[in-house]
Amino acid sequence: MYIITGASGHTGKRISEHLLAAGHPVKIISRSAEKVADLVEKGAVAAIGDLSDVHFLTETFKGATAIYLMIPPKWDVTDWRAYQRTISDAYLQALKAAGVKKVVLLSSQGAHLLEGAGPVSGLAELEQGLRSVEGLEARSLRPGYFMENFFGVIGLIKQAGILGYSLRGDIKLPIVHTRDISEVATKRLLDLDFSGHTHEFIGGAEDLTMQEATAIIGQAIGKPELPYMEFTAVDAKAGMMQSGLPATIAEGYNELFAALNSGIYQEGYERTADVTTPTSLQWFAENEFKYAFSN
Repeated sequence: MYIITGASGHTGKRISEHLLAAGHPVKIISRSAEKVADLVEKGAVAAIGDLSDVHFLTETFKGATAIYLMIPPKWDVTDWRAYQRTISDAYLQALKAAGVKKVVLLSSQGAHLLEGAGPVSGLAELEQGLRSVEGLEARSLRPGYFMENFFGVIGLIKQAGILGYSLRGDIKLPIVHTRDISEVATKRLLDLDFSGHTHEFIGGAEDLTMQEATAIIGQAIGKPELPYMEFTAVDAKAGMMQSGLPATIAEGYNELFAALNSGIYQEGYERTADVTTPTSLQWFAENEFKYAFSN
């Protein structure tokens, strides 16, 4: 039995569908039965509960062939890192109590930084914590910047005619679609071809600067002159809070971008054939972003 956390999200849902299609039993964890009803119809078993509930997790994890582990986003928190620690601590206690042997973790590029990388430092803590679980072997997936994050700037493009972050426009970084992450995760779960505690980068089709990414997105939506604007951290925080994000999340993103700007975030990453995945930003811009922008 495979156990999937975040089963209603971008990666967890696709992974569940792939495993079910391959004929494997799948148990999906969700806070809402309604959100995973389509997966249940396809044959998944739903475990409805709270990820901070150690007893619930322990009972759900028992007998697992492997677990796909992630910390789902929560957009109404007052302390992002505290929320991450709450979920991580519950995971670690349940993994130990249930005797789980194999985990594939959705982590992130930059997860070598226990401090100074915003929410990614929370994932670094979880990676480190998994090492304390006796008998557990874990593969941590470290994808680059999610293409789907660009959906968050649609309002900015429409209202101000710009695309911007507190991230320098000239730094190349891997930009990856979540479906590519799902493909890699599914392969690791099916093959279980990892031992010890290891990680791998997932880099999308190419490394791009935000200036290059903005040009691709602008072309797709009929705004070829769309400029990229580098904001100060103060202005970026104000803009994110104005769009509805709590201060703790806005500050976390600024810290993450500061780590990227300094160069420490990408230490250890190298563009190779092994980290390259098929989905390009151009495909995303033309097939998904353009549609979201026009609606």
